[in-house]
Formats: sequence, C-alpha cells, structure tokens
Amino acid sequence: MNYALKERIEEIKKKLPSEDILVFEFDAFSGKKFACVYADGIVDKNMIGELVIKPLRAADKDATAEEIKKLLASPDVKDGKNKADAIKNISDGNAVLFIDGEKSFYIIGVKNPPGRSVAEPPTQVTVKGPREGFTEDIKVNLGLVRKRVKSDKFQVKTISVGDESQTAVAICYLDGICPKGLPERIEKQILANEIDIIPDSSYVAGFISERPKSLFKRNATCEKPDIFCAKMCEGRVGIIVDGSPIALTVPYMLVEDFQAAEDYYAVSYRSTILRILRLTAVILGILMPAIYVCAQLFKIELIPAQLLFKIASSVAGIPLSPSVEIFFTLFVLEVLNEASIRMPKYVGLALSVVGALVLGDTAVKAGIISTPAVIIIAFSAICLYTVPDLVETSTTLRLLFLIIAGSVGTFGIVLCIAFLMCYLVTEQDYGVPLLAPYAPLIVSDMRDSLYKSNLYTLDKRPRVLKTQNQVRLKSKK
Repeated sequence: MNYALKERIEEIKKKLPSEDILVFEFDAFSGKKFACVYADGIVDKNMIGELVIKPLRAADKDATAEEIKKLLASPDVKDGKNKADAIKNISDGNAVLFIDGEKSFYIIGVKNPPGRSVAEPPTQVTVKGPREGFTEDIKVNLGLVRKRVKSDKFQVKTISVGDESQTAVAICYLDGICPKGLPERIEKQILANEIDIIPDSSYVAGFISERPKSLFKRNATCEKPDIFCAKMCEGRVGIIVDGSPIALTVPYMLVEDFQAAEDYYAVSYRSTILRILRLTAVILGILMPAIYVCAQLFKIELIPAQLLFKIASSVAGIPLSPSVEIFFTLFVLEVLNEASIRMPKYVGLALSVVGALVLGDTAVKAGIISTPAVIIIAFSAICLYTVPDLVETSTTLRLLFLIIAGSVGTFGIVLCIAFLMCYLVTEQDYGVPLLAPYAPLIVSDMRDSLYKSNLYTLDKRPRVLKTQNQVRLKSKK
C-alpha cells in the first residue's frame, strides 16, 4: 500500500477542508520527510516547534517509525489507529504527525485552546474558604479536583458526547466509596442519547435525570472544586463537561440547595441558623404574594386590624383588583430582571436603578399600583435569591400559588401545598428520595441537613446514598 506523504495529506484534507486546518511539511537534515497537521487557534505552535520539529531534524534517512517516536520530546505521544482517529484528534486540538512512507502516525498532545484563568465563581462567593472556581477547560477542572483528591481511589472515566461537537464528559468518583454500578449507570444514560452538540453541562443534566420533566431539578450544580470534592467523598458521582464551568453531582437531595460552602467553615450553630433562614426565606418568597391576594379577596380577617387600615388607605383609588395588581407588579419585576441581565453591564446597573426607584415610585404616585404590592413583590424576589439554585423552581411555584390564590382562595393554597408535599415525597433519582433525610426519616443523616452538627459527629457518610464505605472520620481523641 502507498503511504506517500502527499496522499496521506490529501486524504485528511478531503475530510477536513476547512482553511484553519493547517499542514506543516518539513524535512530532516538527512532528507526524511514529515508532515504535521493541526487546527489553528487551539494548539500551541511553540510546543510543536520545540517538541516535534526540532528533535526530528536529526532523524536518519532510514529511521523506522518506532525510532522516530523515540526522538519526539513530548510526554503526550500516542499511536494513531486509523484515519477517523486522526481526524477526531485534529479537531480536538491535537497535532498529528505523518512520516513519509510509513503506515504508522502519531498523535501529539499540544492542545492549548483559548480560555480564562481560574477565578472565584460569581454565583458561589464565600467570605471564608477556597476561592478557586471551575473554568471552561475540562483539563484545568480535573486538575483542580486532582489537587484536592490525591487518593488512588479517585477515578475518571472520559466519554465523548455529541455527533458534531464530540464534547468530552468526565465522570468522576471514588472507587470503594461510590455505590456500586452508579458510574456505569450514569454513563449508560448519557450515551443513550444522540445529539449534535453539547454546549453546556445543562444538556447532560437532562440526560442523567430519570424524570426530566420534573418541576424540581434532579442533580446538584457547583462551580467550586472544594464543594465538588466534598460531595464525591460523601459517595456521589461528579460530572464535568468540557466547555462548561458548572459541574454536576448525583444523586441529589433538595436539602443540598440550602447548604452553602461557607457553612462548613463556620461554627455549627451559625450554619444551622443560616440554613433555617434560607428555608424560611424561600417559603416566604413563594407564598407571600399569594397570601396577600387571598387575604384581600377572601379572608380579610387574616390581616391584623392596624395593618389592614394601612393597606386600605394605600389601595384606595387603585383601579386594578388585588390579583391583577400583583400580577402586573410581578410582570414589571420580571421584565426589569431580564433586561438588567441581557443589557451591557453598566447600562444594566443604571436600568435596575431607574426601574426600581423611578418607575416603581412613579407607578405608586400615579395610583396604578399600591405601596404594599411593591413591597411584597420586592421582598419576595429578594427572599428567593437567598437560594440561587432554586430560583427557577421557586419562581414557577410563586406564580402557580398566585394563580390559585386569586381564583380559589385559602382552600386552594392549602390543597396546593398538600399536593406539592405529596409530589416531593414520591420523587427520587437513582434510589435516593428528594426529601431525604426527612422523608424517609433517617436520624443519623439529619446531622448535616438543615441542622448542622459539629465535625466529630459527622463520622459517617449519609446512609441514604448507600455507599460502600460508611466511615469518613476516625478520631483518636
């Protein structure tokens, strides 16, 4: 078979005709011919020069492929399998070395895609504790995890997902701690889906969810490697997706969203108070608008007399009904929120100030909406953002309760709460109930739920996760 360099290059260019796929042909001093094929912009050309081209200049005319491989100075050199393997690696950011007259070719790891440096994530800011956050580069993210988990039990299984993107997805777990068969089950669920591109980990989150249409999310998200490693050590499986700074962990329990990284770096009673505060804030944020509308329309006796007089004087002359008024105020809030996110940074800041102060104050003075409606909706929005990971679900529930309160009243709110609790009790993923450790009640797991016990009492991993090794702390005191 003819393995002439020119024909090999033509085969590759037929499959990869794009102009950013570059071919660099060079000769050794002896006349031996080589060609290096790579994608411009995602490789380090200096590494190609220093690790590949420079040492191969000394290659003998009659040197075999194995002898040439020994001359390469790169620590990341693999044997190429076939043409498809060469095309995949070129697209992935590696360089492929062809040798004139040789069947063998080599894949050299010189990937250097553009990316941002490690910094503190915007959604999980802490006063105490590590400030490093994940980036969009999967190798950097795995390095941040490996820096913290140096155990030989740490295992990484990398798969490619996406017919066109071939996105790398790393499934991370601790062998001997993680429940048996869970990583393989997750891998099977991911690979069972065929899709063109995976731009973010949220796509994978939909694949690994056993009930993707659920109102509540089915996996935890984090942007900090310390949280990621801590959850792996509890027995969970972590998933890192190339191109996304947000990692996933499964199985997931609802109580996780009320826990913050800083809770584990503060005294236990302070952490307990903050967790209860977050839960209370979310409940108030969801129910306050509905209770306000319900009280005005159906159960005015729910409002204390002095407060009732204040509200009555504020709503006098308002042309809108209580439910329409709250809906309108909520609509304005959501529009301002969406606009402030999409607008350029400094314009968005000004827009928020104008919307919150000028527009709100003018609407109250014009008699379109009342002061209590503005206060309730604003406080509700602030309450929901005490638990950022639940904002999407909480916002939907707030709207649902508001509709029921305006149409059915107090009885409808009670029924809706009962239905929601029944729904939460029956939800589970990978055999772990969503409301654990409260439903079912597991007393030992409650030491790190809404209540945060001291470190010495957290000597066992959560029972609900059914880990292979339950002990995580042995004290010699």
